[in-house]
Amino acid sequence: MREEKTARLSGGIYHRVQIDLTYNSNHIEGSRLTHDETRYIFETNTIGLSDRAVNVDDIIETSNHFRCIDRMIDNAHLSLSEKYIKELHFLLKCGTSDSRLDWFRVGEYKKLANEVGGIDTIEPRAVAKEMKTLLDSYNSKKEKSLEDILSFHVAFERIHPLQDGNGRVGRLIMFGECLKHNIVPFIIDEEHKLFYYRGLKEWDTERGFLTDTCLSAQDKFKILLQKFNIEI
Repeated sequence: MREEKTARLSGGIYHRVQIDLTYNSNHIEGSRLTHDETRYIFETNTIGLSDRAVNVDDIIETSNHFRCIDRMIDNAHLSLSEKYIKELHFLLKCGTSDSRLDWFRVGEYKKLANEVGGIDTIEPRAVAKEMKTLLDSYNSKKEKSLEDILSFHVAFERIHPLQDGNGRVGRLIMFGECLKHNIVPFIIDEEHKLFYYRGLKEWDTERGFLTDTCLSAQDKFKILLQKFNIEI
């Protein structure tokens, strides 16, 4: 992917991941752009929409997400850090309507309390400490398994350190960590979305829900790799 990114090769695995990961991750969070519209923005850097109304933020965040994937590829060999996580958030939310709000901290941890799925998350004043503890624990493991990556993702989403964009940043981290540790990455799509949410919620009592969901998504990605003659 890094070679194709550098060459700006069209039609390869890099091209496909940019479109599929961006579309699906944004779609989970409510973006109304279609897969074809997402592809058109990536390929032509133009909008090319129909006569329906589309939220401008959906377009900006789509373009920004492409940049996040580039940053993820560039950082795939580095240890996970707070600086990198904040960079992803800055790239994702820069130029959006959120970025013009006084209380919204682009590229920084949240200022106001938030929740996910009706569940309270870590209070803003405790986020920095919780994130440091989480990253120290994760980075202390020299070799990372899929379970380690999923466990980090669950903890990250429960802390919910950013004001908005936690899901997308979290899924970018998961994808990048899989690349880093020679684990086949995966994309949570519409087929897996509800199972993914259930897996996050039930992780403490049944890790198999999220693990099986991600393995199923991984199987779909393996088919894509085979299509591009990429050895697993």
